[in-house]
Amino acid sequence: MPDAFADLVGQDEAVQTLRRAAAAAAAVLRATDESEVAAGADPGGGMTHAWIFTGPPGSGRSVAARAFAAALQCVHGTGCGECPGCHTTLAGTHADVRLVVPEGLSIGVNEMRALVLRAASTPSGGRWQVVIIEDADRLTEAAGNALLKAVEEPPPRTVFLLCAPSTHPDDISVTIRSRCRVVPLRQPAAEAVAEVLVRRDGIDPDVARWTAAATQGHVGRARRLARDPQARVRREAVLAVPRRLTGVGAAFDAASALIEAAEAEAEASVVEVDAAERAALETALGAGGTGRGAAGAARGAAGQLKDLERRQKSRATRAQRDALDRALVDLAAFYRDALTMALGAPVSPVHSDTAELAEAGARSWRAEGSLRRLEAVLTCRAAIEANVKPRIAVEAMMLALWKG
Repeated sequence: MPDAFADLVGQDEAVQTLRRAAAAAAAVLRATDESEVAAGADPGGGMTHAWIFTGPPGSGRSVAARAFAAALQCVHGTGCGECPGCHTTLAGTHADVRLVVPEGLSIGVNEMRALVLRAASTPSGGRWQVVIIEDADRLTEAAGNALLKAVEEPPPRTVFLLCAPSTHPDDISVTIRSRCRVVPLRQPAAEAVAEVLVRRDGIDPDVARWTAAATQGHVGRARRLARDPQARVRREAVLAVPRRLTGVGAAFDAASALIEAAEAEAEASVVEVDAAERAALETALGAGGTGRGAAGAARGAAGQLKDLERRQKSRATRAQRDALDRALVDLAAFYRDALTMALGAPVSPVHSDTAELAEAGARSWRAEGSLRRLEAVLTCRAAIEANVKPRIAVEAMMLALWKG
């Protein structure tokens, strides 16, 4: 079995940093007094109680955080990938590793307070309590303040691992950033992504190389594109958009098709989970019971069911926006290909299967027109991130693409 960092693609410098820190953390645990700590710990290891993993989408922020958590729980302090600490951490079942993955649009203060309270407990395995917060940029202001208090005065055996696109104040607060060590990650090369798809997932080398290039080095999207036929169908529909924009009506039709496809994809991804959650909650609340207190219990369950519906609606909205963003990334890459061809840049196209269409667009639009269209797609992404209604943002984008 490969070690804990095997799936962190193309991040050699970051892996070395995390290995040194894990070794220093293990030396601290082995020490029994201050003199032994000084003698046993690596002074350059840089182990600290709070970390931020930054990098573009697909760079492996959450993969790095989980791998580091496994190394901290590793009985050898190396992230061997074979011991119970590594195995359970990577599988998501370690009792002392808590993972926060926001299902909705944000991470609320109540969830963060509960997490901080649990993280203050003593590690059951005798090593570290590790808290991993994926998409820490979705923390509300109140949730960020709750986390800040814990980061300022951390329990002695608790480590916080935050994942965010950058250390910009829009992504993570300046006060939290000042108390964390930053591990910057970069977009992995397509060749490295293809290698891990072949080795780990058994994907055909030719398919792996194509999907790695088409997703611009995003490991998760490359794996989805390689293994999911429906994902390839959706991608083909998105890349057909430029040739469909023949007028105002066609632009609005293309916008509706894109939004409806994202809604359908999102619904398909959450419908089974939603049904299972509701059934489990109804069972826990005594649904179908006939005892003396059944009627009263049913009346008291209404509030909890409404809360579940609210969380599920937020998750569905997030899933829709994620699906739409994947489509916009593919569309932006198409216009990027047209721009590089118009400029005669010596780079390979992202979408090799639509290179002829991009080349025709480059001849027609020239560099200026290609750049304006690329900017329209990026503006749409930024608008949706700023909570503009997706339909309005996409319709404006389609009109801009048609006008050029």
